Amino acid sequence: MNTRRHVLLALLAGSAALAGCASPQVSDYAQQRPLLELDRYFHGRIRAHGIFQQRGGEVVRRFTVVMDCHWEGNQGVLDETFTYADGSTERRIWRLTKHGDGRYTGRADDVVGEARGQTAGNALRWNYTLRLPVDGTTYEVQFDDWMFLVDERVMLNRATMTKFGVRLGEVFLSFTKE
Repeated sequence: MNTRRHVLLALLAGSAALAGCASPQVSDYAQQRPLLELDRYFHGRIRAHGIFQQRGGEVVRRFTVVMDCHWEGNQGVLDETFTYADGSTERRIWRLTKHGDGRYTGRADDVVGEARGQTAGNALRWNYTLRLPVDGTTYEVQFDDWMFLVDERVMLNRATMTKFGVRLGEVFLSFTKE
């Protein structure tokens, strides 16, 4: 009987430990304010400043982004121009669709398939696979993007980049609506 009790306690402790490791869900932020509505925030001109940090902590890229955004009904276009610290530039045009219940989908030329996102409260979780050119080779990497609206003008973004489930690094951005 004592052995059975110890096994049960060990199972309960293990379950509790695993539950503590569960990642947050966008619904965890449903009560947070201000309310993030992508079609309202991403409308007009937005500037962002960001870095890419490798998994070891080293910052290897710094950049700015200018975004010209507009929506017609449930369709949005986010035209992004990236300028990197080394002077190189890149452009990405997102075409977003707003669905019910805070759900969004999106496409861009360098995105594999369709990006999917969900908003709740002040948060957005956005997942997609990006074709990323590095030294003449293109890799398909996964992004797990979290955005948090701080106030009507400022939003913070942390995106974890992985390949085959291995974390490669993180992108950090601060958006400011003009």
